[in-house]
Formats: sequence, structure tokens, C-alpha cells
Amino acid sequence: MGLLEKFEDSLDKMVSGAFARAFKAEVQPVEIASAIQREIDDRAAVMDRNRTVVPNVFAIELSHHDYTRLAVFKDALCTELATLVRDYAGEQRYTLLGTVTVTLGEDDILDTGIFRVRSEARAEVTSAGGSRVAAALTDGQPRLEVAGTAYPLVRAITRLGRGTEVDIRVDDPGVSRAHCEIVLGQQVLVRDLGSTNGTLINGDRITELAIADGSVVQIGGTSLVFRSS
Repeated sequence: MGLLEKFEDSLDKMVSGAFARAFKAEVQPVEIASAIQREIDDRAAVMDRNRTVVPNVFAIELSHHDYTRLAVFKDALCTELATLVRDYAGEQRYTLLGTVTVTLGEDDILDTGIFRVRSEARAEVTSAGGSRVAAALTDGQPRLEVAGTAYPLVRAITRLGRGTEVDIRVDDPGVSRAHCEIVLGQQVLVRDLGSTNGTLINGDRITELAIADGSVVQIGGTSLVFRSS
């Protein structure tokens, strides 16, 4: 049994056959599942011969009519779609940077039967101590922003990397254990720590460089925006 067939069977059992009766027209769950598989393949990025990174965060946009019908089963559908992504990634030996999440939303511009899949490969970022929730910000506090979360720079030197001894941990296979550090002073400096894949500022690879508000620090496949106030 293929993954799409398993997906339909699992979802149908979960809601006691309701899907089979409710979705004979318009957008069907299996169409979304198939589109997600295509999105994964289309956006697969080869990092090296042993690692191909694919999206792990998916936003499904539907017409008002289709969203209203599917929203009744939204939690079950998103859970099964996330399972499908993990299974498909494992089957194809793709690398997921973080937890798989699938959300449903509506877009009034879309017609019934039409939907859109948006995706991104998003690494999990955690502050020291393992919390995914950054500390409260004070006015004028310099910080890094990623995926809608702000991580305050509260030390003179803040280290970033994939290891357990850093201040901000980025769980991205393209990131070295101790990748780079941010030094606060009259200028704010980003210094690469001899990382394997390098540190980029606004797309340019650097060894050490002063940054300003809005500068984008990229390590591996993860981009972090520096904010000075």
C-alpha cells in the first residue's frame, strides 16, 4: 500500500468513515497530500551527497468554502498530513530540519476547489537551557529574530551552533557545533568560528564583520535577522 493510500485509510478510520461521505467533490484530503509530496520533491535542496534537506513547515491555503468543510476535521487532517511528510521523508532519505507542522487557513481570493501549498525548511532554534520561548525583551535590547521568535542577546559574546554548549542552539545539519559568535560592543560583530559551511551576512560569506539593524545572519539553511532596537 502506497503512502497516499495509507493516508486515506488512516484518516478515514480516525473519523469513522466521515471523510468518505463528506469529500466527494471540491478539494479532497488526498489531493492536498499529493500536492505536499510534490512540494517536498520540488523544494528538495541537496546539501551534500548524504544529505538532501526538504521543507518541514507547511501552510495549506483554501477557499472559504473548502476551508469551512475541512475545518471540521482540521486537527485530524493536519496530524495525518504531518505523519505523511515524516514517512515520505524517511522513505526518500530526505533530511528534515525540525518538527513537521501542517496548518490549514483560508484565502478568500481562491475559488472553490483551488488550494495553495506554502512551505519552508525551518530549523528548530532554542535558547540556552533548552527553552524554545525567548526571554522577555527590554526596550532597546539587541536580538536575533527567526520564525517569529526573538532571541535576546544578553551576553557580551553569544555563541550560535548545533552543539549543546552554545547560547543559541540551531538544530540544522548544515550548522557546525560551534558555528559563529556575536560580540556586543561599540559595534556589533559577527565572527565565524571556523565552521564547515561558513557564516553569511546578507548573502556574503564572512570571517568577521560588523552588522547593523536588519542584517541577515545565515548559518546552514537558517536565517536569523539582527535587530538593534
